[in-house]
Amino acid sequence: MFKVLERIFRDRLATGKISLAGSDRFRGPIEGSTSSEILARCAASCPVAAFDVKGEDYTIDYKKCIFCGRCVEACAQKAVEESREDGLHHKHEDAMPYLIEAGQEVLQDVLREKLGRSLHVRHLDAGSCNACDFEMGATGNPYYDLSRYGVHFVASPRHADLLMVTGVVTRNLEQALKMSYDAMPEPRLVMACGACAAGGETYGDTYAIVGAADKVVPVDLYVPGCPPRPSAMIVGLLAAADMLKKKL
Repeated sequence: MFKVLERIFRDRLATGKISLAGSDRFRGPIEGSTSSEILARCAASCPVAAFDVKGEDYTIDYKKCIFCGRCVEACAQKAVEESREDGLHHKHEDAMPYLIEAGQEVLQDVLREKLGRSLHVRHLDAGSCNACDFEMGATGNPYYDLSRYGVHFVASPRHADLLMVTGVVTRNLEQALKMSYDAMPEPRLVMACGACAAGGETYGDTYAIVGAADKVVPVDLYVPGCPPRPSAMIVGLLAAADMLKKKL
């Protein structure tokens, strides 16, 4: 017992700095270029059809991308490689700088200085495998300490500024998503968190699946990944605070 107390006093705070850079094994957005023949192999290897080839160029829909690395493996010459940073996507250009420069711009300010109060978030599992939910739970641990920014999860959408959706939307939960969104007060935001909610292609097209969250409700923020890291979720939540401030 005394050794435990001694370590607590010695180590002090365990909270770390939020960074968009991952480890050497982390798979981020794709970089590089190669011939159209090799790019075609990369596109054919993508399980969610996120890799699109146009001549000698290519685009990747990171809302769908699960960062599996198959496109890089299909390119024997390693002309395309994964970067080591989180890929963040937003459909509104005015908020793009908050996501691209989140490591410096967003995290320098405390949330209450931007919004003037806490950001209240309602989480809705629309049909996930729980991977995103586990990572979301980690945002509240002593290392990430989401509450230091003034972000709090609430039990009712009537008290929420932001609806955080995880999982591909299933037929059984489509109505729950609509009702949760309708119950939120204006102004309201929706974040699609993870490849299932953002892209909707992870489980393919079946009778039981509606698809991405934006097929049911308007989505303002996309945080891609399968699952996204806690740091990417936190950056997305802080970017949401900036967007909410503009709407107030």
